[in-house]
Amino acid sequence: MFRPLRTAAVALALLAMAVSSTHAAEVTFDDTARFLAGMQPSADSPLVPLTTDPGWQRHAKFFDGAFAQLEQRQLSKIRTWADVNLAAPRPTMFYLFSGPDFLYANTFYAKASTYVLGALEPVGAVPDLTRLPRSAVGAALYNVERSLGSILSFSFFITKHMKVDLHANRVNGTLPILYVFLARSGKTIRNVEMVALDDKGGIHVGNDNPGRNATRGVRITFAGSDGEARTLYYFSTDLSNSGARAAGFLKFCETLGPGNSLLKSASYLLHSGNFTVVRDWLLANSATIIQDDSGIPLANYNARQWRFFPFGRYLGPIDEFPGRYQERYAELFTRAQPIDFGVGYRWRTHESNLLLSVKVPGSEAAPATETTSFAEPPPKPPRPKRLRPPESIPPQSGRFFWFR
Repeated sequence: MFRPLRTAAVALALLAMAVSSTHAAEVTFDDTARFLAGMQPSADSPLVPLTTDPGWQRHAKFFDGAFAQLEQRQLSKIRTWADVNLAAPRPTMFYLFSGPDFLYANTFYAKASTYVLGALEPVGAVPDLTRLPRSAVGAALYNVERSLGSILSFSFFITKHMKVDLHANRVNGTLPILYVFLARSGKTIRNVEMVALDDKGGIHVGNDNPGRNATRGVRITFAGSDGEARTLYYFSTDLSNSGARAAGFLKFCETLGPGNSLLKSASYLLHSGNFTVVRDWLLANSATIIQDDSGIPLANYNARQWRFFPFGRYLGPIDEFPGRYQERYAELFTRAQPIDFGVGYRWRTHESNLLLSVKVPGSEAAPATETTSFAEPPPKPPRPKRLRPPESIPPQSGRFFWFR
């Protein structure tokens, strides 16, 4: 009578062990992010054997050094600046024309609970790395390093490099870069899911049909050192006037606002007539805006609605963006406070400008004519200094030889 019971108990125990073994063998999002970031995955991760490869170990050492330097040179100083100057941050932060730059989004707005990034670059994919050939894993690590080269050195992505680096492998798009930045920012990824917005701004998950003009994106749930759940959205979207009107991206963002916004190294797109929709949206839906001079022109701010706090030095745009010099911006920066970090196209310390604009509460109905108080005279020829050649941080030749 007892034998069948013992047999059943043994069977259940074996089943439990099998289930446990299956769970231990799962490759989690967080372990994948840590692996790509050159950080040791959890002890029971199937990715652990890959970390014995000399190629991964060199990758880890390279990122350890690069992020440590960036932290000391720049990120720690930005966090100190943000703690002093951003007194009442909103739960949501918007970062348009961002690429996958979660690193600076989190550095400026560490207390946000929802991050919304939007740019042209595709979301991409990060498959199970244990199922890829070793050569493909090595290539993925190489491309991640190449993609991050400029932002680790200068604080911004070089778009033409991203177009090549983020399309060249089965690990592609912005997602692997978001993984690296989350892991290197001390976050723990809890879930990753592909999402899409319909043209009304409604969000769809899984097999939902978002209809025409769908905006593809990813929703990443993560936690910081405090253990609180936070959300990062990245959407691949056209922010020109025609794209912004056709897509539901801004309508979705509106449900999360008003928020704090960040604009840096934005190619002066908001200075042109083809990006007025997103420019006006940012002005209407932001409580604060941190930007360099490549963001919203000072002439487009309503002087009754905003208070301006300039930091750093304004030297005008670099040679690549002629005709974007702002006389009023220069005048405003004659009373700027110093900053001890570099940001934007003029990334060197003591050459960067940073404008903190704070909306006056209850000022939404201010007459639009007030913008004329900052109207610009006709632009003068640019007078920037040329950007120096990038500091080279390329991977060393033959760094990723996974073949043996």
